[in-house]
Amino acid sequence: MPQFGGSGFTMLRFGCSQVVIDRIDPLVNPGQAPSPHLHQVVGGNAFNVSMPETDISRLASCTTCGYADDFSNYWTANLYFKARNGSYKRVPQVPNRELFNDKYTTQTKGGFVVYYVSGGKGQTTAFKPGFRMLVGDAMARTKKGNGLKSQTCFRCYSGPNFAGDNAAPCADARLDTETFPTQPCPGGIRSNILYPTCWDGVNLDSPDHKSHVAYPSNGPAAFTGTSTGGACPSTHPVKIPQVMLEIVWDTTKFNNKADWPTDGSQPFVLSTGDTTGYSQHGDYVFGWKDDSLQRAMDDAKGCMGASCGGLRTQQPTAGNTCKVSNVVEEDFESWLPSLPGNLG
Repeated sequence: MPQFGGSGFTMLRFGCSQVVIDRIDPLVNPGQAPSPHLHQVVGGNAFNVSMPETDISRLASCTTCGYADDFSNYWTANLYFKARNGSYKRVPQVPNRELFNDKYTTQTKGGFVVYYVSGGKGQTTAFKPGFRMLVGDAMARTKKGNGLKSQTCFRCYSGPNFAGDNAAPCADARLDTETFPTQPCPGGIRSNILYPTCWDGVNLDSPDHKSHVAYPSNGPAAFTGTSTGGACPSTHPVKIPQVMLEIVWDTTKFNNKADWPTDGSQPFVLSTGDTTGYSQHGDYVFGWKDDSLQRAMDDAKGCMGASCGGLRTQQPTAGNTCKVSNVVEEDFESWLPSLPGNLG
């Protein structure tokens, strides 16, 4: 990703390690343990089977993220490999090095990279305490309309140094697909999830966790890191930060096609039981402390990284120690006869 200092745009880019892997979902299935499918979660340690619609930053005491004032929670489905014998193994994530300064060599434990983009000072309204949203559909198994590639996508890395990553996420039809790659990926598989950039200005949530937010009038735009998309519809007139999640799944240990299904189909499956990839989704509960996110979004100079709005950062070693105890005690790491929840 290029740097945009001095451009008038602000792009935060930071790694978050896993705070927990658990079969709970306080957004879609509050109070339910276990929930239908397994999630991987990053962010603050206020994450629980239910989360009140309040200022989450006041409930958390630590975060797994590179910015010390971000106690938000972000979570997605896990990825599994299904072997020819029918057993399943969870695919680990490629850890991220500290993104603010190359002198640090400590890596995050699993997790993923989070992006926030604003259009410049006064152009973007940060989320309010209690805000939450969802993108994607855990039940989806087929293409919707003309497709949602600019909301979620996969990219097959052609080499260990992420060869082929020379275009913005969900922007290159040659590289990005809504479904899982059909061939072995020497560098792993990248997942991207792009959240809506327009808000109705009133509701912090909605029954489906989607209706209070919207994509621009001209539809979802590929992530460029230089804007938050086009004009907002009249029903959702308030421009909010562009949030994107980026997960790199380390599929390299599962590239032997002798272990793949005999019919030649691809062997990866989301923890939703989905072998297509269409059910890729991301949940978000806002938890930045005080006005820290708004200050960063209003940085008049444009910035990327630790200098944005005077934000406090922490080294990965601090984030890696922030944990939440599992609510549902089950094996999700061994070779399993079925997915957690008996899916698949």
